[in-house]
Amino acid sequence: MSAGRTGTARTSLGRRLLRVSSLAAALGLWQLLTSLDVSLWLRFEQFPTVGEVAAAFADRVGTGPYWQDLGHSLRRIVLGFLLAAVLGVAVGTAVARSRWAADLLGPLVEVVRPVPAIALVPVAILLLPTNEQGIVFITFTAAFFPVLVSTRHAVRALTPVWEEAVLTMGGGRLRVLFSVVLPGALPGVFGGLSVGIGVSWICVISAEMISGEYGVGYRTWQEYTIVDYPGVFVGMATIGVLGWLTSTTVEVIGRHATSWLPRPAARGAAGSPRPSFRRAATTVRSAASARTAASAPTAAGARGPASPVRTTVARKEPVR
Repeated sequence: MSAGRTGTARTSLGRRLLRVSSLAAALGLWQLLTSLDVSLWLRFEQFPTVGEVAAAFADRVGTGPYWQDLGHSLRRIVLGFLLAAVLGVAVGTAVARSRWAADLLGPLVEVVRPVPAIALVPVAILLLPTNEQGIVFITFTAAFFPVLVSTRHAVRALTPVWEEAVLTMGGGRLRVLFSVVLPGALPGVFGGLSVGIGVSWICVISAEMISGEYGVGYRTWQEYTIVDYPGVFVGMATIGVLGWLTSTTVEVIGRHATSWLPRPAARGAAGSPRPSFRRAATTVRSAASARTAASAPTAAGARGPASPVRTTVARKEPVR
């Protein structure tokens, strides 16, 4: 057991070191190309170095506008994404479970879904009274359709045996929905949420650049207009870190919400699966054999009562 834990810890440490090394190698290559002003096919002479970006980042972090912009972008993401998550799961489940909802909403969804969310900026400006509401609407639209489509496919992929079992035991439609449909569709739902949070960041930054007054995207575009390239890269780095944190949060919540799912068996030193899985497999096979033996008619039962079976037990001689 201790050897297995040690091997797992070493594997986890090795993976972390590999991730850090890949990031450090990318930064080192960036620093090398920009410091040497390499200009072959790609032109790096106007790119800021890693040191210049780090210095600009240190200057921005100590100012109030940086945190104000970060707060505006996070608020827009949270509002739009939560609305998309709730409505996307609800509409996706309805379309998958109800023929009436599929006929009513399905054609509308398939027509609007291919339109890029950022292309709806003029619509948001015309319909909504403020730019803030328009950016939240763009963020919502970006995440809504991935969540809806993933939920629809996950619900339709559920086996009907579970639902029939609940109905047989006297459960109603709400019991089926909250005990079978939604828990069974959670892996697919969180897949759509992971995609949706990434698309939301793309669209909220684009919307802030077009019609925003505050936010990371707005500030990044302003730095570009005044030819402050280190500031532009500070904005890009901030967007990347925020996107990574939010997507990681969604994945962690998804793992906790689907902790009841079977996970891949951990391999030991000899490559054998965990004993618990072997015991479970043995129990299932034993139960299946017992059911088969109980249901199969015997030839002796067809001819008459079965004769008793005598069992001879060997007696052990005492040890002298």
